Amino acid sequence: MSKILLIEDEKILAEMYMDKFSEAKFEVVLALDAETGLKMVQKEKPDLIVLDIILPKSDGISFLENLRKDKKVSSMSVVVLSNYDDPRARREARKLGAMDYLIKTDFTPTGLTEKIKEYLPC
Repeated sequence: MSKILLIEDEKILAEMYMDKFSEAKFEVVLALDAETGLKMVQKEKPDLIVLDIILPKSDGISFLENLRKDKKVSSMSVVVLSNYDDPRARREARKLGAMDYLIKTDFTPTGLTEKIKEYLPC
């Protein structure tokens, strides 16, 4: 079973995504901010991180910068999922190794689940 770390601060969205990912037989853990997400990466060793860009305290780009600095977890797979559709943020996320930059409004929860499956090991 693949494990997803979802870093999302909007609780309603987080619960909805967690439900859909769980229905698809993924193990899902949630962090509501980037700082907690970094701690959970070490502890949970997820197969994929689904990362929002706009987060409290520290944003998703800062999370990616810190993730890539830590040799133990620097190679973890990350997909950005955000409503922040900014070309600069997209470039930065890609430069920091994000596999994709998805816009929340472009996907239904089911469609997002299908898209996420593309980034996980079989």
